[in-house]
Amino acid sequence: MAPKKDNLPLTLEQDNDSTGTITYANEVVAVIAGVAAAEVEGVAGMCSANGISEVFSRNSKNVTKGIKVEIGTEEASVDIYLIIEYGTPIQTACQNVQEGVRKAIEDMTGLHVVRVDVHVQGVSFEKENKETLVGLEELNTPVEAAKPVAKPAVKPEPVKEPVVEEPAEPTNEEPAVEEAPAEAEEEA
Repeated sequence: MAPKKDNLPLTLEQDNDSTGTITYANEVVAVIAGVAAAEVEGVAGMCSANGISEVFSRNSKNVTKGIKVEIGTEEASVDIYLIIEYGTPIQTACQNVQEGVRKAIEDMTGLHVVRVDVHVQGVSFEKENKETLVGLEELNTPVEAAKPVAKPAVKPEPVKEPVVEEPAEPTNEEPAVEEAPAEAEEEA
């Protein structure tokens, strides 16, 4: 890689008949590469070239850490220093990073990407540690607290109290004779 000339802009002549030129700063290509690499599943983050002093998470605002770019007249070369999540197939993750970075740079800038070198600097156990902590928290919670009591879906009908009829008070009137059943018999 080139010594510390990384941030110098480079002028690219796309067409000799055009009225101007297009200039890309190395930082622009590094941002494109950093975002593309961070989107790959299994990439825990990026780190500086020495890999130990600084580790940057996937959501870091400075996506160019761990990215070195060389730009030629019509070509680009990228070195990426990554930390991979534990349990991820490293070969697969690195190939996905190479393809994603190459495609992103070529699509956005029109530069031909000659090579994307991926340097795995470490393995992150954060995802596994979080899953373990969640599992331990679930084991430490009481069963009653862990499972909410389900409310019945249907409201029970209120219990009806039996109707108690009080004995009728004696009256001097004769009970009325019901004539309706007799009329029904005559009609039949």
